Amino acid sequence: MRPGRYTAAVTPLSAVLITCDEERNLPRALESVKFCDEVVVLDGGSRDRTRDLAAAAGARVETSIPWPGFVQQRNRALAAASHDWVLAIDADERVTAELRDEIRAEAARGFAHAGYRIPRLAFYLGRWIRGTDWWPDPQLRLFDRRRGRWEGNLIHESVRVDGSVGRLRARMEHFSYDDISDHLATIDRYTTLWAEQAAQEGRRSGPLDPAFAASWAFFRNYVVRGGVLLGEAGLTVSALNSYYTYVKLAKLRERLDGAGPPRT
Repeated sequence: MRPGRYTAAVTPLSAVLITCDEERNLPRALESVKFCDEVVVLDGGSRDRTRDLAAAAGARVETSIPWPGFVQQRNRALAAASHDWVLAIDADERVTAELRDEIRAEAARGFAHAGYRIPRLAFYLGRWIRGTDWWPDPQLRLFDRRRGRWEGNLIHESVRVDGSVGRLRARMEHFSYDDISDHLATIDRYTTLWAEQAAQEGRRSGPLDPAFAASWAFFRNYVVRGGVLLGEAGLTVSALNSYYTYVKLAKLRERLDGAGPPRT
């Protein structure tokens, strides 16, 4: 075997998922990774039927509590896998049949890279969002764990590998928000975490930065990246991406200025 190449015969594939109260989404995700040699679900203390559903689907279920943060939990899931080549997928994602076949073909030819990026297509407000900042949203999710691990901070985590990274053409699908209210609640949580992280890193936000950055975010999403072609869903995604940009910078200013209720 040539150095730097891997074969499915010597390196079977583990699918790894982290979960917490994902009974609504999990069956769809598990069904899509049945082609893998092993499915590992690392649960963070679900109170619903997540663990039972995973076990019934044939996954190996382990528990990791208390919650250590996304980066640490994802790396614990990697460590729990039996095989070195892993496909990391979230409970609200799905591997398409085309992606499954492409992964199989890459394995049959021998993996030529240390990892592979996979385009991710979001489903939102009743349609696929093929535009805005949400597409093609490439995710490095297929990789050799001996040469890669999760890194990141409070809100952003990604895989970093030591070696070359290839790109797959077929997509995974993402079902991230139940509705606009769910989306807005997520924005509120993530902008707070972003502001906390940014303040720790010494970042600053001027008085006009939120407005200017949000205006550009809307133009980029709606005009440059084709949200205008996606009807009401494209307008909503563009507006809420702009809103996210405004609020995160406004919260950073609030944190740095020490704004709060008057003291009595």
